[in-house]
Amino acid sequence: MKFLILAALFAVAAADSYRSAEYAPKYEAPAYKSTYEAKYETPQPYDFSWAVNDYYNDYEHSEKSVDGNVVTGSYRVVLPDGRTQIVTYRADSYGYVADVKYTGEAKYPEYVANNYKATTYSAPAYKPTPPTYSAPAYKPTAPTYTAPTYTAPAKKGPTYTVTAPTYSAPAPSYTATPVYKAPAVQPQY
Repeated sequence: MKFLILAALFAVAAADSYRSAEYAPKYEAPAYKSTYEAKYETPQPYDFSWAVNDYYNDYEHSEKSVDGNVVTGSYRVVLPDGRTQIVTYRADSYGYVADVKYTGEAKYPEYVANNYKATTYSAPAYKPTPPTYSAPAYKPTAPTYTAPTYTAPAKKGPTYTVTAPTYSAPAPSYTATPVYKAPAVQPQY
């Protein structure tokens, strides 16, 4: 029990004296230098317009800016109900102000009930005739076999000639007395 109390007291003392902030590495935030320089051009005056008029679209748009700060324009479009929508607008530092007008009268086609009658068909007149089958004309015959005949091959055995080996004693290739050389450096143990 005394050991556990001593260990707990030591752990509290060690934890109190531990200073991690002193030893932690310090990193500074990287400083990036921007090489891009934003260049803002002053607004230029302009004037443009365009129109589309084909079998599906009827659209017109025009816009102009005299001093580059105030934009005025208008557009016209034919709506599906037959009316024409005309929008005249002005956009400046105070915002976008639009004036919307409609010309013409909306026309909706009257609903006409369809008196369509579905086509009726009579039952098919085709009546297939049942197929007729006759007995097969193939009549198998019993196979006939003939026994094969073999003739014995004319074998001729191989001929061998045997010669007796001759042996002779080898001549010695060494000298009878050994020759020793003294080593260049004597090892010391």
